Amino acid sequence: MDFITLTVDNLDDEHICCAISDKKSKSGYLAKKNWLKKQIENGYVFTKLNVRAKVFIEYCPSEIAYLPVQAPNYMVVNCFWVSGKYKGNGYGKQLLNKCIEDSRQKGKDGIIVLCSDKKRPFMSDKKFFVNQGFETCDTSEPYFELLYLPLKDQIKKPEFLPIAREGVCDDNGGFKVFYSNQCPYMEYYIDLQSKLAEDSGYIYEKVLIDSQDKAIKNPSPFTIYSLFYKGKFVTQELTAEKKFIKIMDQVE
Repeated sequence: MDFITLTVDNLDDEHICCAISDKKSKSGYLAKKNWLKKQIENGYVFTKLNVRAKVFIEYCPSEIAYLPVQAPNYMVVNCFWVSGKYKGNGYGKQLLNKCIEDSRQKGKDGIIVLCSDKKRPFMSDKKFFVNQGFETCDTSEPYFELLYLPLKDQIKKPEFLPIAREGVCDDNGGFKVFYSNQCPYMEYYIDLQSKLAEDSGYIYEKVLIDSQDKAIKNPSPFTIYSLFYKGKFVTQELTAEKKFIKIMDQVE
């Protein structure tokens, strides 16, 4: 099967894999496409298998990445997904190899990816990347790990910026969520959480990360979605109604 790399010219006609037929995420889907248009112009790459499924990789130069790290001249794997019947067919390795080849051609020092101590929703699988030669070069509270694959000798290891290390933000007395339009599911579920929280008497403050400057100042490495309560990190997992109600019960 062929792979397709999205461009500003073909983006409107191609699906972007996530939330393909999820009508409730329509506005988030459009927001992701608009976000991609701006990022592609700056060197962002979205390559997918030419099927109507979630088989794709997104990566970009560290200089434009929505990731609070010190990693000059690195390539950053942003989102990476092989789902359903397409697992176990080597598509993941092929997609990653495309990123590696592209990074070498562009003279990058290496490639980095944000993972966690174990497999978690919405995050890249650490085990896969370790099997491809990646190593952990830094950690951040409570469970984030920065992995890297060096492409040159004697290069400086990437590291998290200090602001993203401790898993804390300013205490607003309730919930505070930092999110971006990197994921098409954000708008629907954050609006849902906001209503549930406010109906239960909780503060629910939304902070949209709509620039790289905001991203590198984020109090969590995961700039797609990070939920805090009274200044302490709660989860990077975007939750629906039942799980969010459980979170509200647990924080008290």
